[in-house]
Amino acid sequence: MLASCSRGVLDPAGPVAAGERTVLFNALAIMLCIVVPTILLALAVGWWFRAGNDKAAYRPNWSYSGRLELLVWSIPALVVIFLAGLTWISTHELAPEKPLLSSVRPIRVQVVSLDWKWVFIYPDLGVATVNRLVIPVGTPISFRITSGTVMNSFFIPQLGGQIYAMSGMDAKLHLQADKPGRFHGLSAHYSGEGFADMDFAVDAVPPTQFAGWLAQGRAQRQVLDAPRFLTLARHLGSEKPMVFGAVAPGLYDRIVANAGASVRKEATDGRENSGVR
Repeated sequence: MLASCSRGVLDPAGPVAAGERTVLFNALAIMLCIVVPTILLALAVGWWFRAGNDKAAYRPNWSYSGRLELLVWSIPALVVIFLAGLTWISTHELAPEKPLLSSVRPIRVQVVSLDWKWVFIYPDLGVATVNRLVIPVGTPISFRITSGTVMNSFFIPQLGGQIYAMSGMDAKLHLQADKPGRFHGLSAHYSGEGFADMDFAVDAVPPTQFAGWLAQGRAQRQVLDAPRFLTLARHLGSEKPMVFGAVAPGLYDRIVANAGASVRKEATDGRENSGVR
């Protein structure tokens, strides 16, 4: 019965997701303070004023009680105040653009959504991947997120909340994995017929293992440059995870600056040439 709680927002693997789960539980507890008594009182009133209870006084002409009105309005007002305060504080503490406090230098990752795949660029490390994100445990990850085609939503439930990937926009997100493992990443926004394949694997590994993966990735001969990126954009479907051993400088900034126009044009031309409409 609890299988749906695993690998989701209720099973956090990082500080951001843990903070979001705390906010959910706190909000739930505050709302239950009014929901549970209301349910119990509704049952109690029905039981007390049952037909067989001669002790229950029937007062057809009663219409107002100042004390009851104060009770009825003050409790919901307090609930709204508590929820508003909780939302205000958590919104600022867990803001996507707010860097995580850590003594470890963050790793920058640039994310581009395509139809229907994800491209991850490590600008400082000189590698890129498709449909697989590898990160070291205990290291903050500074994401820059955009889209080369339609709008999507970048979401890793066990690490933190979603943020939209939109053409021509450069969104920021900071996450961190506190334990090793493979986590599920996906798009939380419908984007077309290939939406079901719009997911990716997130592998959080120890720093030494990440260094080994990085060395293997740099040994790959594939280079992610503008022509290769346009080839990925033209292919309307998911891709098997792959690694590029080099990345053209400034590729991500060019994608954002062009607002995906050239990518969409090239992709449209590719569909027309292949007979796809």
